[in-house]
Amino acid sequence: MAIKQGDKLPAGTFKVMGAEGPKDVSTDELFKGKKVVLFSVPGAFTPTCSKQHLPSYVNNFDKIKAQGVDTVACMAVNDVFVMDAWGKSQNVGNKVMMLADGDGDYAKKLGLEFDLRGKGLGVRGKRWSMVVNDGTVEKLNIDESGYGLSGAEQTCGI
Repeated sequence: MAIKQGDKLPAGTFKVMGAEGPKDVSTDELFKGKKVVLFSVPGAFTPTCSKQHLPSYVNNFDKIKAQGVDTVACMAVNDVFVMDAWGKSQNVGNKVMMLADGDGDYAKKLGLEFDLRGKGLGVRGKRWSMVVNDGTVEKLNIDESGYGLSGAEQTCGI
């Protein structure tokens, strides 16, 4: 069963690239007492994710922060090295936290994974976005096909 608006997010851990190398970030560290915009892409360096989805958050960062958002984070079922390289190639700087869900465990906990093994891509996370307030999902947009509901403009109303 997929997560829905009003639900508390399940506990989990992501990998991020720190100054000393990969490090863990727990859901408590990320969400507790904070307003967070979290979005997921099917894969780093893929066309729609690189040309539209991630840039929508980078380009609108100031407008998003002006809404009282503490953190903007991007999640993908990719390893921490790929997420770090993709973030650098997209010039995210400190605007978007790049979260690696390397084995897809968190996507599965959310019920938002999908199987692309027949296309050589393995199990990935769906394309979606949410606004999370102190660990509770306030808004959830899931793109079941293509891209259109989960960009910064739709998620944050900008």
